[in-house]
Amino acid sequence: MNRRHFATFIGLSGLSACGFKLRGSLRFAFESIAVTPVTGSAVAVELRRALEGNVKVLEISATPGATAVPPQVILDVLTEQREKTVVGVNAAGQVREFQLRIRVKFRLRTPEGKELIADTELLQQRDISFNESAVLAKEAEEVLLYRNMQTDIVQQLMRRLAAVTLS
Repeated sequence: MNRRHFATFIGLSGLSACGFKLRGSLRFAFESIAVTPVTGSAVAVELRRALEGNVKVLEISATPGATAVPPQVILDVLTEQREKTVVGVNAAGQVREFQLRIRVKFRLRTPEGKELIADTELLQQRDISFNESAVLAKEAEEVLLYRNMQTDIVQQLMRRLAAVTLS
């Protein structure tokens, strides 16, 4: 075994000894879920996509007496707010920095109404500089930052859903 292989082996064995483990796929205590609202929430749409590989994502039937199979749990996305506030100005009063925020409030319940996760709010925020000579570029950066924050919130939600037990 040459030195490079030996050094790699030592490094990897050191990582395993400290408890390092790659994040695997999430396991859920439920097999089916409904995410509400069906339309209007970008976080709900991305969450549905993320869940589809792990569990059945069902629609809640609005028709009384329908024979659709009910989901085991229902995730209600109660609110989703996007905020943009000024946090920095120059001596002339021109905006130099904004803070972008996404707030998502959700709860997880059974179809019978048992609360599995109480109303919880997740918040992501990012600072973005502003330059009036590069408005289009800054708008594109803002869209990317919002999308990144949305993905972070969905990942947090997924981890919280994986921690739920049905008992």
